[in-house]
Amino acid sequence: MRRGVSGVAALMAYLAGWNYLACALFITFDIVARNFFGFSSRATVEVTGYMLACGIAWALAHTLATRAHIRVDVLLNRWPARLRAPLHIFSLLLLGVFALFCAWAAWSLVDESMLFNAHDNSALRIPLVVPQGIWFAGIAAFVVMVAVLLLESLLLLLTGRGAQLDGLLGSRSIDDETQEALDAVRMAKP
Repeated sequence: MRRGVSGVAALMAYLAGWNYLACALFITFDIVARNFFGFSSRATVEVTGYMLACGIAWALAHTLATRAHIRVDVLLNRWPARLRAPLHIFSLLLLGVFALFCAWAAWSLVDESMLFNAHDNSALRIPLVVPQGIWFAGIAAFVVMVAVLLLESLLLLLTGRGAQLDGLLGSRSIDDETQEALDAVRMAKP
């Protein structure tokens, strides 16, 4: 189950990355058009704001799946795996509560925009349900990733595989970081 959700999360993260590239190109085009040709899209701030918010939300699940969130584990890594495992689950549970709250708030916003047929104040008059719905989808995927990881972690804990659980939820090691850098170098070579 985790592999399937991770695959969807990776696809969403790649789309978020391309979204950032499109956002940069849009801003660059608007600046060049304004300075050299005397016209502007008049909606750059609104549209790129939506693009950035959606990109962040769409990358959350993949970031969790690859253990790339920033963590401060000064003491935790010095404890034995049997003590770390329940703490990892507890932190994932807290993250899940926070993610559920964010998803609830995002859906409330989408629902309200649908109810009032809300549009932004830019020249494009974009229906707010579109960017908010895309944003909500990213947060919902994050909630699903947390739930899947929590289920797998609980099963690992109950079957006595704390070391495997530590590898699933623990901070990335120097070896993990090195392997990622080597993979990136390998991918960059023609």
